[in-house]
Amino acid sequence: MKYIDLFNHLKKIENYTDNEIEIDNQTVIRNFTFESNYRFLLPGGSGNNDDYEYIPSVPEDYEPDIIQEILNKKDTEILENIKFRYHMIMPKHEVKTNKVIFMFHGFNEKYWSKYLPWAKYIANKTGKTIILFPIAFHMNRAPAIWSDSREMYHVSQKRKERHPDIICSSLSNVAISTRLHNKPQRFIWSGLQSYYDVIDFVEHFKAGKHPAISADATIDFCSYSIGTFLGEILMMSNKNGYFSKSKYATFCGGAVFNRLSPVSKFILDSEANVSLYSFVVEHLESHMKRDEVLRYYLNAQPEGINFRCMLNYRTLTEYREETYMRMSDQFYAITLAKDEVVPPYEVINTLQGVCRNIPIKVDILDFPYKYTHEDPFPALPRIADEVDEQFRITFDKISDFLK
Repeated sequence: MKYIDLFNHLKKIENYTDNEIEIDNQTVIRNFTFESNYRFLLPGGSGNNDDYEYIPSVPEDYEPDIIQEILNKKDTEILENIKFRYHMIMPKHEVKTNKVIFMFHGFNEKYWSKYLPWAKYIANKTGKTIILFPIAFHMNRAPAIWSDSREMYHVSQKRKERHPDIICSSLSNVAISTRLHNKPQRFIWSGLQSYYDVIDFVEHFKAGKHPAISADATIDFCSYSIGTFLGEILMMSNKNGYFSKSKYATFCGGAVFNRLSPVSKFILDSEANVSLYSFVVEHLESHMKRDEVLRYYLNAQPEGINFRCMLNYRTLTEYREETYMRMSDQFYAITLAKDEVVPPYEVINTLQGVCRNIPIKVDILDFPYKYTHEDPFPALPRIADEVDEQFRITFDKISDFLK
């Protein structure tokens, strides 16, 4: 089946309701429920320091009421983020798998459509089960209204009125942009929630409690864009040695946060980017001094230290590069020559280090059709053959590494 046909087929059949969805005579999607134990980390939660709450220095009424009502609820009250369904793509006749690959998606993703063909292809090529695990407040971990084009159009128009110089504000990114503009610390707390959720997931099946994963299952990773950030922190922290033998393949990801260019109609608008960059890069140290909870997690916990070293190229550089050197045989990256969001040279700067002496293999591909970071494989009939060929080349490389 060609890529375009596989993309359309999977998009049509995907749902969270059925426990099992047949893809073909080889492969199925199986759906399971997960509940996060880390609501307390989020702004408004019992574990978060409410005495210190950073708010950007803008007028009190800088966002109109419609935005506050729809988007600025307490994060702990967004139940979709706490209890949700997730997909596993696995061999049809396999009751329990003993080989899993976690797949992590990009920033501001609302649907798995783009990733389903990737996951199916890797599953068939490697014989392993793909766990499509959503990052906090993404995919179906976010309220459906945040993806409602009619509602988000109104919010986007209001946002443009309030910020007339804004760049790349769209109905696609207005929800995440508004929320991160208002409280950029959400990036850190939701990232840590996602990290702990994955650790809980691993410990759950290692205790023999997952109906479709063996307790001794091997664990690998495949990620795209900002999802690589989560996977890198998991690998660097290596809780209890869970990932000592894991392999990690990344596509269009791998650079530290302050070397990304996320201003895009599909990712973040310019106002959100400035607010987020100010908090997590320029002034993070001063926020940590004032916020004892932030200081505890980012300064005293291995995962927090690894999170911090991946935010700024010049922070804990020697530590980061020593860690990558130790894991170099476990990593493989594919980047795209014309990727403007995660430029190839920044992936190389991070993964191969300042002196280019870390032996992590980074392949730079350049497809013979017009593509973007957000849409590397356009599902367009007029270029279907070219896209199919490049899709197979890309994921053959990734699958070969993950076998």
